[in-house]
Parts: sequence; C-alpha cells; structure tokens
Amino acid sequence: MSFRHFWAVTKKEATHILRDPYTLFLVTLSPTVLLLLMAYALSVDIKHVPVVVLDQDRTQLSQSFIQEITSGEDVDLYGMASSMDEVENLLQRGKVKAAVIIGPGFADELNRLTSVPLQMIIDGTEPESGGFAVDHIGLRAEAYILGVLEKRYQEMGQELDLSSPIDLRVRAWFNPSLKTRNDLIPGLLSIVLGLPAMLVALTIAHEREHGTLEQLLATPIQRVELLLGKMFPYLVVGMLNVIFIPILAIMWFKVPFHGSFVIFFLLSVIFMFAILSMGIVIGVFMRTQSAALALSFLLIFFPGFFLTGIFFPVVSMPEIMRMESLGMPGTHYGFITRGVFLSGVGFETLWPYAVMLVGLGFGFTALASLFFRKRIG
Repeated sequence: MSFRHFWAVTKKEATHILRDPYTLFLVTLSPTVLLLLMAYALSVDIKHVPVVVLDQDRTQLSQSFIQEITSGEDVDLYGMASSMDEVENLLQRGKVKAAVIIGPGFADELNRLTSVPLQMIIDGTEPESGGFAVDHIGLRAEAYILGVLEKRYQEMGQELDLSSPIDLRVRAWFNPSLKTRNDLIPGLLSIVLGLPAMLVALTIAHEREHGTLEQLLATPIQRVELLLGKMFPYLVVGMLNVIFIPILAIMWFKVPFHGSFVIFFLLSVIFMFAILSMGIVIGVFMRTQSAALALSFLLIFFPGFFLTGIFFPVVSMPEIMRMESLGMPGTHYGFITRGVFLSGVGFETLWPYAVMLVGLGFGFTALASLFFRKRIG
C-alpha cells in the first residue's frame, strides 16, 4: 500500500467535503441535530398524567386520601367527577388517562379495618400512561392506608404486625434516578455517529453514477488505497463528533459519565472504522445514490433502532435476531457507551466488544476490496 496514493485520495475527498456545504453540514452538524431531536422525542420519563377522581364517600378521610395520591409531579388531578357518566366522558375524550373511584363507605370500612372500596379505570388506548398512574397511585394508596391502620392500632394499644419473611430493599445502581434519558442517549450515539457511513456509501455511488470512479481506477491507485482514502476524512470528522457529542450529552442533558474519556475515545475510533467500512460495502454494491441511500437506511439506520439493544434488550430477542445483531457495529458500541457512561467500566470489561468491532471493520473492508473491481462494470 502506498501512503502517497492513500493521501492523494484523502485530500481529494476532504476537498469535496469542504467545498460542498450540504456534505459539510451532514458530516459535521447533522449528528448533533439528530441527537437533539431523538433525545427529546424518544425520552419516555412519564410525568403529569391527568387523572379524575369520583369520590362517592365524601368524607374528611376520603379527601385526605385524594390529596395524598395526587401529590407530586407524577399525576395531576384534572378534577372531581360527579358521576360515572362524567368519568366515562372524560376518558372517551382523552382528557384524563386514569380515573380513581372511591366507593361509598370508604372511611367506615377503613376505620373498621376491613377491605377498602377502591377502583381504578385506565385509558387502554395509552397503556403506558395508564399503567404508570396505576403504579404511582397504588404505591401511595398502600402507604396511606397502612399509615391509617397503624394509627388505629396504636389507638387500641396494639401494634400493626407487618412482618414478612422477605425484607426486600431495592437499589438502582449506575442510574439511581432511573431516568430513561440517561440510558437512551448513550445508546443513541451508535446511530448518530453512524451517519458518516451513509455519506461514504453515497460518495462512492455518486462517483460511479457520474463516471468519475473509472477515472480513479485508471490511475495506479490500488483498491484498498482508494477505499481507505475515501474513508479517512469521514473518520477524522467523526472523531470530532465523538468529542463534541458526549460533551453535549453531559452538559446539556446531564447524562452522567463515570468512565475514562480516553478509553471511550479510542474505542469510538474503532467503532467509526467499523461503521464506515460497512458504508463502503454498501457503496461498492450500489450503482446509484438513491439505491445507496435506501440500503443505508435498511442496513444502518433502522437496524440501529431495533437490533442494537437501544429499546429492546438483545438477550430477549429470538436467536436469529441475536445472531443478526452481532453483525451490527452499533450493537457492540451500545454496550461500550453505556458501560463507560453509566457503569464506569474499563477496557478489562469492554475488550470483547472492541475485538468484535475490529473484526467487523477489517471484514467489511476486505469484502469491499474484494468486490470493488468486479462491480465497477
């Protein structure tokens, strides 16, 4: 391999990027814009779920109970209903996502230490919001009722026996607040940083479509020199994004970063090499820009959502999908980003994913080099 040939192709590609404002925007700013859009659109930390309450008991105890279950930012009390017809109307119009029905005799049954008449209705068209309201109100209702029962037992000179054979104490490591954004944004890095791979595929397809690729192949430049020379400028720009985008995630979205930035940067270089090599393979096999763009979406962008573990755990996928996910650089990079950002693990834990990325990078490069000359005609 001649470094002079490689550098000549690199300078040509870098000049093209700098002179074309659209390409320059797509390479430099589009990953940041895409991260901002997806981070705000896909964050699913549910807050302020509107609920309505039908109080059929109308006692001081039921009013105190309502205040307890609707306090905080998780659910908002939309209003007090006067009948079941009003509750049904609010649910049908989508004004509320859940309804709490306090039956008559609520205070009497609670004072007699018997079963408490309580019902919840949720809007099944949005089960996430309704389910969240059930969990939130259920926990607060249980805490309130236990507090009332404990007070009643104390008044009778007895102790409320809440002993259980299991003393369950839950702690959340790495993401104590359980914010979805803290887990989502590190996973999205594998998608937004993969955008240059799509541009590499489009560049090669553009050269073939306009006949300039044949002119390059008429020179003494070898296939590997040409492919790596086209990849290198996008790799350099991609590494600038690797520096800027994590800073954006940390400073703007307050995502914790517990690991080593040096390790993260070096492993990101390997990921960029692997994903850009994948883009080169697409460009080699596609003859037009439209076809290269469509295949890039099908092989890089969409699988990045569904096969890399961002939304669905890889271990929960069917076996054939798990095998497919192993061929996606974003799958391994997703483990790396979450491990460095949230868990703070080092290379001793992340090296298997680095090895897989190196293997994919060299494998894609070899495949592109093998079929490049054969596919030019």
